[in-house]
Order: sequence, then structure tokens, then C-alpha cells
Amino acid sequence: MEIWPAIDLRHGRCVRLQQGDYERETVFGEDPAAMARRWVVAGARRLHLVDLDAARGDDPTENLAAVRAILQAVDVPCQLGGGVRSEAIIEELLDMGLARLVVGSAALKRPEWFAQMCDAHPRRLAAGIDAREGMVATDGWLETSSTPAVTLAKDLRSRTENIAAIIYTDIAKDGMLEGPNLQGLQEMAAATDIPLVASGGVTTLDDIRALVDVDMPAAIIGRALYEGRLDLPEVLEVAGEQ
Repeated sequence: MEIWPAIDLRHGRCVRLQQGDYERETVFGEDPAAMARRWVVAGARRLHLVDLDAARGDDPTENLAAVRAILQAVDVPCQLGGGVRSEAIIEELLDMGLARLVVGSAALKRPEWFAQMCDAHPRRLAAGIDAREGMVATDGWLETSSTPAVTLAKDLRSRTENIAAIIYTDIAKDGMLEGPNLQGLQEMAAATDIPLVASGGVTTLDDIRALVDVDMPAAIIGRALYEGRLDLPEVLEVAGEQ
């Protein structure tokens, strides 16, 4: 199972939110590039970056500078999500050197456009499907749609073969250190053959083992690494990446 340590960016700093709430922020570092080096030195083979400012329409300038610094600091594939809503942004970010982009709100609101972008950039775009009680949430998790997450996944697969992955986040679990939503993940895995990345709530080595046991292809880990509840080399060993 692939492990993606997360680096969430807000105002150019490395932070974590609880359940996507911008008022429940913890700052874990002023230097995201140093944090990226830390995870790579510990064995990370890839990194998951999130632009929290762009996700809700705020000025992403500081975060884009941080992303450039990360890409210069480490030599592993990095994917970025947050505010990826236009062809111009997609091309700008891919040209920066990012390996993959995560499209969230736009994949739900403009699925035909998202499919066209996937076809234009094969295997470079992933759908970020964030669910609140099984329904897709959008706009930095500020809005909840009436579309079930599994319905969106099936619809996207019907439109394109070139989608790279689905990053599936259960918002109720995100940043809460309560374990992943295995049932929701298994329902999503059963709904489509798109490679799935589990996100939200991974806290213990038993959580890693549980994801491995259900053949989850990949998982993103955030707060548990930052708070020292998980040791990245141990995680990589359990996941079979060491």
C-alpha cells in the first residue's frame, strides 16, 4: 500500500485542520519545504499537498511559493489538491513539476469538463471525493451536495478511462484521530475500479493493517504523523513500502 504523508498549506505554513474547519487549525511548521524533507528522509516515496487557501477561494500566492520550495527541496512525486478548478490552473501547476493534481469541487459540478481534462492529461488528475455522511462536500467542505459519493465515482468512471485515482475523505474522520471509515472505503472500492486513496482518520498501525487487509491501494496520513502517534518508518514497513 502506498503511503502519502500530507502537507496542508495555509498562508504558506504547514497546518492541520479538524474536520476541515478553518477555525480549528493547528500550525505544525513555518517551513513546509523543511517538513517535506523530513518526511522524505524518513522514507516517504511521495507527498500529498493541499492548498487550503485556494480550496475556499482565498489568495494562494503564499502557498504556491511553498509548493515551489517543496518541489525544489525533494525528489519524490508530489500531488496537490485545493482550488484546481480551471484548465489554466491545471497547466500552471503541472508545469511547476507536480506529478498529479486532485480536483474536488469541479469534478462534481462539471464532470464533463473534468473528464475532458483527464483525457488531456492522462493519469495526471485524481478526483478528490470528500464525503459528509456519504454525500459529496464541496468548496473547501463548506457546502454539502445531494450527490452520494459512490454515485459521483461511478459517473466519473463512465466518462473517462484516464482518471488517475479517487482520493476519498470522510470529513467526520479527518483530523480526529479516530480511525478511517472502513465501511465507506469498501463501498467506494466496490463501486468502481478507479484506484482508491484512503484519507482521513488513519491514526494507528492497526489502522494501517486494516487498510492493507482490505487491499486498499494507498492511504494519506496527516495529523497522526505530526503528533508522533505514528512513526513513518514503521508505517511504511507495515504497508509493505520498506
